[in-house]
Amino acid sequence: MESTLNVTPVSFTAKHWLIFATAGLGFAFDLYELVVMAIVVRPVLMELGPFQPGTAQFNTYAGLLLFIPVVTGGLASLIGGYLTDRLGRQRVLVWSIVIYGVAAFLAGFATSVAELMFWRSITVAGACVEFIAAIAWLTELFPDRRRREAMLGFAQACAAAGNFMIAGAYFAAVTWGDQLPAVYGEHSPWRYTLMFGALPAIPLMLARPFLPESPVWKAKKSAGTLQRPGFGQLFSPHLRRVTAVTTVLMACGHALAYGMLMHIPRIVPGLPQIAELPRRAQEQWVSWVHLHVDAGALLGRLLLVGLVVYLVRRRPLLRGILWLGLGLIPLVFLGPAMRDADDFKYAVLLVSVLVSAQYSFWGNYLPRVFPLHLRGTGESFAFSVGGRVFAPLAALATTQLSNVMPGATPAQKLASAVALVAVTATVCALLVSRWLPEPPPALQED
Repeated sequence: MESTLNVTPVSFTAKHWLIFATAGLGFAFDLYELVVMAIVVRPVLMELGPFQPGTAQFNTYAGLLLFIPVVTGGLASLIGGYLTDRLGRQRVLVWSIVIYGVAAFLAGFATSVAELMFWRSITVAGACVEFIAAIAWLTELFPDRRRREAMLGFAQACAAAGNFMIAGAYFAAVTWGDQLPAVYGEHSPWRYTLMFGALPAIPLMLARPFLPESPVWKAKKSAGTLQRPGFGQLFSPHLRRVTAVTTVLMACGHALAYGMLMHIPRIVPGLPQIAELPRRAQEQWVSWVHLHVDAGALLGRLLLVGLVVYLVRRRPLLRGILWLGLGLIPLVFLGPAMRDADDFKYAVLLVSVLVSAQYSFWGNYLPRVFPLHLRGTGESFAFSVGGRVFAPLAALATTQLSNVMPGATPAQKLASAVALVAVTATVCALLVSRWLPEPPPALQED
């Protein structure tokens, strides 16, 4: 156990707070950019298509908008993880946020689905790279295990703020968007919601001169002892198992987001009480339900902070979360919650708790199983290939299955597809997690 090692806790300085705030802001907008399309894809396609919700054409384009930008981001973060190990954590983190902030703003001016896809791909690419750099950066601040785990956990909990910002930004845009400057002569709420993602670039550029580099990485770089990273090293005999298993488990865990959570906003307008309301009221309900998903995301990440600080063994923790999800998911999307909007919003809150706890689990786990010179490369491989290339296939699977699943309404068909995809991903994760290795007691520096 690392807690038995003679490690002197490092005092929390103003620079540590600045790094924590920068990483937390980045995490919040990372999640904002990854999730925002799920809440605006319906009005986007109705305006830019225009496509009718529930049709096969609508479902195809919805799947593509949720799939292609994330896969592009995953491939970009592979390179970003390598650059994080080569060029430093701070430099890659800062410029990745600037890139996705600019692209997010320009996405609000898209005039076609193809143009929106282009800007969304750049936006998500920057967000994916930022996450990898920030995790490596925070990991190397503290040699003390408990403080390091707590800081990683609380910083990732800031990601939940991104969820709240989506619900708040979209509700505000729907309710008061007609008071904002027109874009192409219209006051489309989805445009203002996408533009809101540009905000983190402003404070970051002001803070950049005061952000230090990772002290561990900088010391080895200056001494000339930092080994050159390479993707082939991830499949060396002592890393092969952890690389393969974490990549598969990351794919299963993130499939719950792309195949389940991201489709909840499209289920809401079809719930019995909501379907009879005017469109504006329906979209407000979408924001209201999404707010409960956001609350679940925050609670899940905070729960994980306490668990990883006081529990050393990681595999039983992950498997416990997976078993709970396997029992809950069918009850939510195939059970009575689908017949009452109030029950549904609380049910999806519980689902969100279990999904977000998994995400924070990986943010704390991965930095401990890869050595210093491969930390960004290893994290990016698991996140990118598993979580950003294979997992988004769940978005396509859900949208296509919703065309053929049983159900009296499009919302019921979509919910059935969601349940099937989510249960399949969870069962796969339970099977593969049996081979998940426990991390070493201390961070690897060589």
